[in-house]
Amino acid sequence: MAARKPLQVESSVQGSPLLEEGLELTTQSQPTESRFHFVAPRAERVANAVFIGPAVIVVLVFAIFPLLVSLYISFSRMNFVKGGVEINWVGFDNYNKLLFGSQKTHLLGLSADIPPVGWLLLALAAGLLGWGLLHYVRSRHFSIGGLVGRSLTAFVLLAGVWMLAQTTLQAPGRPGTLAVTLIYVYGGITVQYFLGMGLALLAAQHLPGRRFFRVTFLIPMMITPVGVAYMFRMLTDFSKGPFSPIWKGLGLGNTSWVSDPWTARLAVIIGDVWQWTPFMFIVLLAGLEGLPVEPIEAAVVDGANRFQLLRYITWPAILPVSTTLILIRMIEAFKIVDLPNVLTNGGPGTATESMTLHSFINWRTLDLGGSAAVAYLLLLVVTFLGTAYVNLVRHRAVEAL
Repeated sequence: MAARKPLQVESSVQGSPLLEEGLELTTQSQPTESRFHFVAPRAERVANAVFIGPAVIVVLVFAIFPLLVSLYISFSRMNFVKGGVEINWVGFDNYNKLLFGSQKTHLLGLSADIPPVGWLLLALAAGLLGWGLLHYVRSRHFSIGGLVGRSLTAFVLLAGVWMLAQTTLQAPGRPGTLAVTLIYVYGGITVQYFLGMGLALLAAQHLPGRRFFRVTFLIPMMITPVGVAYMFRMLTDFSKGPFSPIWKGLGLGNTSWVSDPWTARLAVIIGDVWQWTPFMFIVLLAGLEGLPVEPIEAAVVDGANRFQLLRYITWPAILPVSTTLILIRMIEAFKIVDLPNVLTNGGPGTATESMTLHSFINWRTLDLGGSAAVAYLLLLVVTFLGTAYVNLVRHRAVEAL
């Protein structure tokens, strides 16, 4: 009886109406679940196409398509004919004119003999680049491909320093739009970063009225570049500007900022620094406010002074933020056009003309091929310098994290 009892129970369970009904429902639900699993991936793919498709179309229409069309135009020349416009393919003629032809001095500048200071700068640049290559060879990130790329980058950077030494340090040398753009970008960013860092360090302290100054420092960034240019055009007018009595009292009433090439460039840089330092300030302040206080308190207990705190704790902690901030500002600074166009109109001559303004002037004179060629050369310069900068600071930023 004990051996048969489990069999009787099993047979009774198998014959249960409830169990048979459950098995029947399970058997009926299996095709539904299989159909659901078959339809779900297709629905997900359709949903991806529906939601992502419009964004892809917008990018293609408003970014990729104009980029390809402007590339074609840079190899063409536009002529007005009866009844319309004719675009003729000219190959590399537009680039040849800019780099080796009639527009060479406009883009690359007029060369002169390098003075002793220029040779000193060249030697210093060569020494720094050589030290960087040697440091990379000895590092654990060394590779043949990386060495080749860094060697090429060092050669191009040294050629850029050579160009600046030939065109900017001694008459009759005259910098072209490429050199002027580099002066705007790196001169302006250097001042903006250190000034923004100083203001951020002050605003991060528990000082009276710091909230008021935090808001006040952001006002220049809210003004349009054209408005900033017109404001500085009025301020630099020594004869009719609001500060003309002060300039006359100092004996500068007959002086003009825009009559000398370097003072005109300085006026553009000052306007750019005034407008974009708040951007540096607010990002660096956010980075400082987000730092943990435990390492700083421990360093203070160990006797570290303010400079040591900044050098060994604060600076490494905000290095990733700083590298990204400088990269964003560098890409933006290469597009400077409003200030030199409105403030100095690119003058005197072409002394304050940036590459973006160079392209705009060519477009305004209906030289669309030359304008597109200048724009693409600017794109190559920005891409090269941006990539070189990222490769230079990437490992240090990652190690700082």
